[in-house]
Amino acid sequence: MKREEQVSEAVARLDTAASEQQDLAWAKLRPLGFGVVRFMRQAFPHFRTWQGRTALVYYATRYARIADEAVELGLAATEDRSYMVRYRACGLLAYSLKPEVLPALERMGSDPRPLVAQSAHAACNAIKAQNHHLFADRSLSGRTSWIVNDGDCGPNHSIPPLPSKWTRWRLGILPAGGDSL
Repeated sequence: MKREEQVSEAVARLDTAASEQQDLAWAKLRPLGFGVVRFMRQAFPHFRTWQGRTALVYYATRYARIADEAVELGLAATEDRSYMVRYRACGLLAYSLKPEVLPALERMGSDPRPLVAQSAHAACNAIKAQNHHLFADRSLSGRTSWIVNDGDCGPNHSIPPLPSKWTRWRLGILPAGGDSL
């Protein structure tokens, strides 16, 4: 069996509702690094369980800045029928910090699920500010961080400061719960 077939089979083991089995499958895949993302992107349309599709997006998030396939996976996931997959897509796209994904996230702002709509708004905030921590810091308090990879925080676990009120106004960054500035 070729290595590519082995990796594809290992990725296919993520297509389960059992989180313990997903954890075991990911433990074998994680050492492959960003090279596994291509296989995850290829597998996404074929996964039958929402839990499996959610896992693909979740595990690909850490590679969103270095693997175009991760962003492609996130964009595909914005159209998924499961709201949990769409929610995870918002996180992946927020972490990517790529402005070209803003139109997809803005469309998700009208999602009927508040979790997805608010997550899409928070992802837009993060990308506009080029600060992925704003995906987790929905109230824009400046006290919440989101660590995906080593190096996501500065010295002593410091997080980048919030943009000034003027910059937030100029960029259209508002709290992601409907609150005002």
